[in-house]
Amino acid sequence: MTAVLPEWIQQCFVFALGSCLGSFFNVVIHRLPAKLSIVHPASRCPRCGNPIAFYDNIPILSYVVLMGRCRHCKTPISPRYPLVEAITGGAALYLFREYGFSPQFFGEFLFVSLLTLIAFIDLDTFTIPNVLSLPGIAAGLAFSFFTPRLSWQDSLVGVLLGGGFLYAIAVAYHFLRRQEGMGGGDIKLLAMIGAFLGAAGVLFTVMVASVAGALAGIAVMKRRRTGLTAMVPFGPFLSLGAVCYLLWGQDFIHWYVTEFFA
Repeated sequence: MTAVLPEWIQQCFVFALGSCLGSFFNVVIHRLPAKLSIVHPASRCPRCGNPIAFYDNIPILSYVVLMGRCRHCKTPISPRYPLVEAITGGAALYLFREYGFSPQFFGEFLFVSLLTLIAFIDLDTFTIPNVLSLPGIAAGLAFSFFTPRLSWQDSLVGVLLGGGFLYAIAVAYHFLRRQEGMGGGDIKLLAMIGAFLGAAGVLFTVMVASVAGALAGIAVMKRRRTGLTAMVPFGPFLSLGAVCYLLWGQDFIHWYVTEFFA
């Protein structure tokens, strides 16, 4: 009989594996917008060009040991790197504890991984690559056949509502202000979110993203004193809203309906 590993060992393994994927995601976040290969060359310091040894590339731990600096030139390393590793490792652990190694685990981890990549790329470049969002829409539609969370009809309605909702806002904003206020990448991202979460997830995501984005926009305007011309990427807030729905959205909707309509 095959021995089953203790649960804590399984969870440590899942967190470590998720963190390693996060380390790879950092490469994708840096290289994909620049149209560079995500495979070659090996990771190296962008300042001094020295290759990063395997023992300096251990997720989270190496950043702590090196005190956030390159071993060779002592250039500070962005805290984004351990943050992405911790997010993906934590997401893998949470979903594993919820679902084990099941289709639900793999589908939702793929969704969170895409959101993480898109959010950090948008933060850096104010762009959302089609190579992530468009396959994400297809993946969400396919996932709907393997999850009890929503049907394929709900997924399809989510795609149409998500893409159509932001497209309507973009058209209205352009009509009123004669300038672009919502990029096509945000529209495709919300369509992808709709594919994974359905129509209810789209509405919840937009609500959370609008509040968080407005607060962030006010903070940026005050800091930079740029008024309404301040640019704030919306992708990270849509990603935040989608993750909030994934974690608490259905419980929130149940509470809201029970509290106000029961």
